[in-house]
Parts: sequence; structure tokens; C-alpha cells
Amino acid sequence: MLSKILIANRGEIAVRVIRACRELGISTVAVYSELDRDALHVRLADEAYALGGQTAAESYLNTEAILDAIERSGADGVHPGYGFFSENADFARAIIESGTTAWIGPPPEAIEVMGDKISARLAAEKVGVAGVPGTTELITDPEQVRTFGAEFGWPVAIKAAYGGGGRGMKVVRAPEEVEDALESAKREALAYFGRDECYMERYLTWPRHIEMQVIADTHGNCVWVGERDCSAQRRHQKLIEESPAPAFPDEIRQAMGAAAVKVAEGCNYVNAGTVEFLYQDGEFFYLEMNTRLQVEHPVTELVSGIDLVREQIRVASGEPLSFTQADLDLRGHAIECRINAEDSTNGAFSPSPGRITALSIPQGFGVRWDGGYEAGDEISQYYDNLVGKLVVWGSDRETARLRMLRALSELQVSGIATTTPAHVAILSHDDFAAAEHSTKWVEENLDLSGPAPAPLAPTEEGEEPEPKVRRDVDVEVNGRRFSVAVFVPESQMAAPAAAGAGKKGGGRPKRSSSGSGGGAADAGKVTVPMQGTIVKVLVEEGQEVELGQSVVVLEAMKMENNIPAEKAGTVTAVKVAVGDSVGSGDIVIEID
Repeated sequence: MLSKILIANRGEIAVRVIRACRELGISTVAVYSELDRDALHVRLADEAYALGGQTAAESYLNTEAILDAIERSGADGVHPGYGFFSENADFARAIIESGTTAWIGPPPEAIEVMGDKISARLAAEKVGVAGVPGTTELITDPEQVRTFGAEFGWPVAIKAAYGGGGRGMKVVRAPEEVEDALESAKREALAYFGRDECYMERYLTWPRHIEMQVIADTHGNCVWVGERDCSAQRRHQKLIEESPAPAFPDEIRQAMGAAAVKVAEGCNYVNAGTVEFLYQDGEFFYLEMNTRLQVEHPVTELVSGIDLVREQIRVASGEPLSFTQADLDLRGHAIECRINAEDSTNGAFSPSPGRITALSIPQGFGVRWDGGYEAGDEISQYYDNLVGKLVVWGSDRETARLRMLRALSELQVSGIATTTPAHVAILSHDDFAAAEHSTKWVEENLDLSGPAPAPLAPTEEGEEPEPKVRRDVDVEVNGRRFSVAVFVPESQMAAPAAAGAGKKGGGRPKRSSSGSGGGAADAGKVTVPMQGTIVKVLVEEGQEVELGQSVVVLEAMKMENNIPAEKAGTVTAVKVAVGDSVGSGDIVIEID
């Protein structure tokens, strides 16, 4: 069994792995960016190493910095979590070739086959598993998309060839939308996966998203651990997942499970992975394989009683799976809600970075919380906006649904907006209760209108925690001199605090309570509702615009957001350019 594992990730999944390691008696090593110096995963780990930088590219995607942390810590295993390097074959290969560290994931060759969505389609077809009609060539010209749409019909999905999870995916409903959609898909793919290649496939009009959890060891065992229904989505990203899939024929379940094992065995897969399918009108189509642990793995754990992270570590340690296909006994029903830092008012799902000023977690029978933050922690614009996952188990689906509604009513998060209102609306709807929803249902049928959320609460005494600054000092430990960096409140740099003083120094000014989005009180001044980066300016001075017309595209938390005009008129000033960083409330366009 491995003795020390470095988690090359952050947030909720890093905390999840740390807890599994602690139960196995395995030491843990955290890595962190400058923004995450005081993060929960850092506080929980046995050791922690700074990566430097703020953005993901500067820190959690800095191969040299992570390899250096592995060497300095002496870790004999690396768990990548999900996102970041979890599906990066080069990183996995670097870990394996070190000769001293185990990679808690699949072989690099399997990552390469399945990470390239085109080669993944070919690999699935080779073992007799058919996918949605699509291409096996990268898109190099928008005309390819128009030709495909004319042959197979609209809409067409443009998808990142080296990604998943709905990132870098755009739906094109007509030929005139191709250029903008392809450009946007490439930008998102590059921002999230580091590569902008895209391919296309037919976009099904009312499918359900069903995925199969698989896990394989180095002893020739490969099993599927039930399925998950992830059809409650928006922007092709999952909101609610459940297991087992409701109103799902058992013969399809068995056939899909067998197909998932075929796909895994066909690429010599080892460790945990997920094979995803689309199901419509009694048919299922292979979609993709995620060569990592999924965000929604807890629902599988609750119905199977199997700790998937523990099994991952066992497999990476060279041990066989602790169960066989025949041993599986799936019981009850589990539902997971992804609590994201987003304002779901009116279906906008706008990112809502900020500081969590209060957090109260539901409790009770059958309730589980997998979180990456505590009260006082900051949700940064630079990273994924998942705050935590609320998961419940019930003896049947209706029990689980009602238990989740009860748990959501007890979940209290202050300081940021969350997706909780959307979860309540979904779970309360008759269509969801009857399992008559699809991947399009949230955006096309669900009414998310309602009162605007209350203004975000300021921190205690109306102040944000005081920022810390670096101070380099020399210290002696057992007679040996060390140069170290310490991070102290700004006020203490100006004058040392009195001995024994417990009063905190002056903080930053009180946060504005305004939670409004694009468009200030003066509708002629278009503002942005969150921190982010301008990736596209859609208007110019002198141009006439309509009410609701998109004027700029803002990227925040790896998602693109169209910022609309709140009045019709003439653009009199464009105050931003592509690449500019903006803050919440900044004016970007003026309209007269």
C-alpha cells in the first residue's frame, strides 16, 4: 500500500482524497497557489507545498512546480483528482517515468486514446460500440460544419477534442451561427484544457445522459458499478446526478454496462473511469470516456457501498479490486446536487465569486456533504466554481427526492449566490419527479423566474478579512539558520502589534451590497456582474444596439458569459478591450 500521496488538485476533490487517505493511514501532501495558501485542502493535509502564481496555468498546471513538490515531499503516489492534470497523458507519463511515484489513474496510453475524442470514437467503434453520428476529423474550416449540418441536419454540436464536462461545447442551430460558435468553443477549450482543437457530431434533440462507472485493476478484473443519470444540465454541464437512472429499462442497463466494460478493456484501461452515453427512443449511443474520477462519484458510492477513492488507491498500489461484478448489490437511490457559486436567478447561472461569510451544512439520516470550503474561504474567479456537493440516499427515488429538498432547505450559504434555488425548482417539478426530463429540459422547459436574491451579506463588522502580505525573515531552529517567508496582516507591517493583543487590525472597506448584473441603475451604462476577463467586444462606438443585445463576452471561472445591453440606443463609449481584466460593477459600454 502507498504510504504518502500528493494530491495534484484543490478544492472539494482534494479534500475528498485527503480524507480517504487518512482512513487508510496514508500521509497526504497538498499543493497550493498563492490564492489558496489558507485553503481547506491545505489546512487538512499533513504537508503542503507552494506552487506560486494565482491562475491555474501559473500553479496547478505548472508541471515543473508539481514535480518539484513531489520530489521534495517524497510522495510515493500522486492522485490528480478531476480537472487540471487528471486527463493529461504527458503529466501521467512524467509521474510514472520518475520510477519512484505511482500514478493513481489510468495508463497514459489510455488517456491519449480517450482524451482525443476522435480516436475515442474510433476505439469504441472497434469494439462494436456505436456513437452519435459525427466526424473523425478536426474542424479546420467553418464550412465543414455547414456541410455536416446540411447532410445530418441541424443542430450540430461543436465539441472540444481534448476535453469534456460541457466545456468548449457549442450548439449550432443554423449555418449563420457557425463562425461565432466555433470561435467561442475554441476559446473555452483552450482556456480549460490548454488545446483548442474541436470536432462535431449530431446534436440529439431530447436525450438523457446516462453514464457507467467502471473500474479495472492490473489483475485482469474490470467491472461496471451501476449507472448514473446526469440529464439535469444547463450549458451542457451537470446540475443534478442520480443513481440508478429512473424509468430506465433493465435490458438497456445491462447492455450499456457491458458496452462500457468493452470500451474500457479495448483500451487496456486501469483504475476508475466513466463511459458516457446518450439514450433516446430506446437506443443508446457512446458519447465519450472520462479517464478519471467523476465529480458525481458519490451517488455511486452511496448505492453500492463502495469507496471508489479507496479502490483507486488499492489499484495503484498493485492490489486487486476488493469486489467482483457478482458481488455488487446496489440498493436504494442517491441524488447529488452540485452547489456552484452561481446566481441562477432567471436561468442566468452567472458566476458569483466572493468570500463565503457563513456556511451551515445540512445533517440527518442519509445526508452527505463533500465540500472544499468553510466559512471565511474565498471562491476565486480563477478556478472552478464548485463549492461542494450535497448528496442524499433514500430507500427509493421519491424518498431521496424529498430528503434532498429537506436538505436544501437547511443548506445556508452567505456571501455568494449559489445554484440552490435552481436545484429546488428542478426537484420540485412534476417532470423531474416523473423522470420525464432530458438534457434540454432545464433550459427549454424549467421556469427559473422569481425574485432576485437578497444582497450578499458583508463579513462580520462590515469588513472583509484583512489582506496578508509577504515578509521575508531569518529564523534559527536548533541552531540552524533558515530564511523563510511569513504572511502577516497588512497592519502589522506598519507597526508591530502589542504583545497579547487579540484585536484584528484595520480591514478593507465594507463590500458593496449590490448584487446587480450587467446594467447599473443607469441602464445606459453597461456593467459586468462579476470579475473576469473580456474575451470579445461585440460593438463599436456609433453602433446602434437593441435592448438585450450582447455587447461584450466575459470569461469568468472558465465560462463565457454574454453581457447584454439594458436599453436600446447608440454606443457612445467602449471602455474595454479584449484581454482586459474587469471587476464586478465595472462599466464596459455606454449607450445613449
